[in-house]
Parts: sequence; structure tokens; C-alpha cells
Amino acid sequence: MKVAIDSGILTKSFLCILILAFLVLNGMVSDWGRLTGGFGNLKNFFYQSLWPPDWSVLEPQVYPVCTARYPFEFTCSTAWIGVIETIKIAFVATVFGMALSFPLSLAAARNLSPGWLSFSSRFVLSAFRSLPSLIWAIFFVILIGMGPLSGVLAMTVYTVGYLGKLWYEAIEGLNKTPLEAAQAMGLSQYETALGVVVPESANELISHSIFLFEYNFRSGTIIGIVGAGGIGYYIDLYLRFLQYDKVIAYLLIIFLVVLIIDFFSIYARSFFTEDDDLKAPSWFEVIYGLGRVASNPSSLFRGRR
Repeated sequence: MKVAIDSGILTKSFLCILILAFLVLNGMVSDWGRLTGGFGNLKNFFYQSLWPPDWSVLEPQVYPVCTARYPFEFTCSTAWIGVIETIKIAFVATVFGMALSFPLSLAAARNLSPGWLSFSSRFVLSAFRSLPSLIWAIFFVILIGMGPLSGVLAMTVYTVGYLGKLWYEAIEGLNKTPLEAAQAMGLSQYETALGVVVPESANELISHSIFLFEYNFRSGTIIGIVGAGGIGYYIDLYLRFLQYDKVIAYLLIIFLVVLIIDFFSIYARSFFTEDDDLKAPSWFEVIYGLGRVASNPSSLFRGRR
């Protein structure tokens, strides 16, 4: 049963929480004067150390000798090698995480499973996401050594915990009517999951999965610092040598890849919408941010079940 909340009460409650947050922050900060020179310091650091980016990171490495021909020499660069390895790590970890998360999310959903199974499954999912992927990466680097495998295992464990929670919440938000109909027909939990849960929550499941892939790619820039592979290794290397202009070049490349993944998310979700007047956008429309998003931006914010 949903309870309607008055917008005025909601606004006042948020303002009270906001004021409380400022009071808590004021209690933690001993000297607000430290902010006075912050913008000037940031400006000096930006123009002296960060800008312009050093795009030599896209140049082929001296060793091993690049065998790619023009104009594909950039595929021998540290930026390309690091990004591709990070994407591979994120992709494998996300797929493995999805495979393990689905049965756990079904077991954790209270509208599908008994209380004891739901509680125990949520306990496992909470344990997996209680530590960030960086800590899991350190653990696996100690356990099996440095390399991409440690990154894959670390991201997989965290993906199971995070994605499992998002999925069982999406499943619990399903309309009760199809679930009750499946129960009345005597369908097993497996048949209910494939015949009812997946079709009814496909949009959210796909959206959450692609979000985790994007998150895992961004995490790859961090776990590489501890030796778990990916572009983070090169970022950490140049940070140690204070070559911030090369670091900002890597960060801009990462930002571009994240945008591409976000557009891919829009494209993938277009196949699971119910709007008859909206066609699935072409790749050209996706790249330039057109198609479905341009004609109906609010569709990005409407949950569909």
C-alpha cells in the first residue's frame, strides 16, 4: 500500500535535513578561512600542471615495436592498451557478476522466497558489497598476485553484492498481479523467474547491469593502482613522477569512454520500452545524442515495469 506524501511536508523535511547537514559540517570544520585561497590554488595548479593535456600517451610505445600501420599506430600506445584492458576486465567482471547475482537476487526477493532464504541471501550480498572494489583488489593481489585476473575477481565480487541488491529491489517492486497469476497456475520459481520476473523487470535489470559495467570501468582506473591491471597502472605511474599533464589526458579519455557507454545504455534500453511512438535509435543517433533522448528526454527518468 502506497501512502501519498504532501509536497509541502516533503520540502520542509528536506530543508530541515539540509540545515542539519550544514550544522554537522560546521562542527567538523575548525577553520573556514582555509577556503579563501582554494580557488586560486586550483587555478594555478590547473594551468601550470594539468593544462594542456599531454597527448603523447596516444603515441606508440618504443618497446615492444609497434606493428600497426598508419593510421592505427595509436593501438600500440599506453592509453589504448590500458583502456582496452580495463574494458575487458569490466566486461568479464560484469558478466560473471550478472550470472551470480540473478539467482541470489531471486532468493533475496521477499515476494518470491521465504523469509529464511531471503534473509540469508541478503546477508551474503551485504558481505560482498561491504568492502569497496579497491579493498577486494588488494586482497586478490595478495592472494593470487598482480595482474588482470585479480581485477576481474575483485570487480566480480563487488558486482554480485551491488547488482544483487539493485535487482532484488527491482523484483520486489513488481506488480503483484502477474506474480499471483503465476502462483495460481502452479508455476515453479524457475518458471516464474523466466516467464514473469525477467519480462516485467527487463528494463531495470538491463539498466542496472550497464550501470555496473560503467562503474566497473571507472573502478578499473583505481584498482590498477594496486596492481590489478588496467589503465590505473599507467595513471599511478605518471602520478608518481608528477606528470599531471599526462594524467589529465588519461582522465579525458576515460570520460569519453564513459560517455560512449552511457549512449550504449540508452540504445540497449530502447529495446525494452513500451512506447509505440518511439523507435529504437540508430548508432548514428546514439553517438550524437539524438533519437529517443532528444525527442522525449523525460523517458530517461521514467521507470517502466
